[in-house]
Amino acid sequence: MTTTITPLIPGAVPTMPTASAKPVMQLENVSVFYGGYEAVRGTTMPVREHQITAMIGPSGCGKSTVLRSLNRMNDLIPGAKVAGKISFHGEDLYAPDVDPIQVRRRIGMVFQKPNPFPKSIFDNVAYGLKINGIRDNIPGRVEKALRDAALWDEVKDKLKSSGLSLSGGQQQRLCIARAIAVEPEVILMDEPCSALDPIATGKIEDLMHELSRKFTIVIVTHNMQQAARVSHYTAFFTAEVDEQQVRHGRLVEFNDTGRIFTNPSDKRTEDYITGRFG
Repeated sequence: MTTTITPLIPGAVPTMPTASAKPVMQLENVSVFYGGYEAVRGTTMPVREHQITAMIGPSGCGKSTVLRSLNRMNDLIPGAKVAGKISFHGEDLYAPDVDPIQVRRRIGMVFQKPNPFPKSIFDNVAYGLKINGIRDNIPGRVEKALRDAALWDEVKDKLKSSGLSLSGGQQQRLCIARAIAVEPEVILMDEPCSALDPIATGKIEDLMHELSRKFTIVIVTHNMQQAARVSHYTAFFTAEVDEQQVRHGRLVEFNDTGRIFTNPSDKRTEDYITGRFG
């Protein structure tokens, strides 16, 4: 007899992970500091190849801070420092001889609000290619990126129009096309649907499933239904207050999404998912 497990969120149908997926990134006891303040501490978790990993948790728990550490975006913040180890294919991303610009080419990022450049649709996608020194077959590469971002059919006849003329959902897909044009291995997405309406959000979620066939994806989201729908693995973060009454983000639990949303091992995870706090 088959037993049906009821998700803690009504209507959530978690995506099944690929059992054989190997880690392409590994975080080992990672803490992130802003000056003397430890914003998030002691994070250990894998990021598995061609899987979607969601980071969830209340505001101020460190999930976006951890996400930005995965491609060294925190380097751009004065006083920011990463302790512990983040490896990418076994290589320490923060080793002295590692070029952060090359890291960001191989590990791309899509931000919370669509941020097209005040350029044409074509030039938005071509921008990353040109600054990375990729000069061959730019029209073909732009078309491929727009097709992969499920945008080509909507813009193929107006490539010279401003990227700012597109709808919010189209702008976000344009930003995704810009990110994937340089063919990264990993795409980081920081609340990519928070500024979008439900229809545009659905298109981005469908797109994430398609992109995970070619890319590894890590997404930060406050929308737990979204995490349950799109991700294979989920990391739940929370904020702890130490004896000096200072808040620090901490990873509470990491597991496949089905387990997190049906049978979490930590009561704090269950309380957050079921709305008892957060």
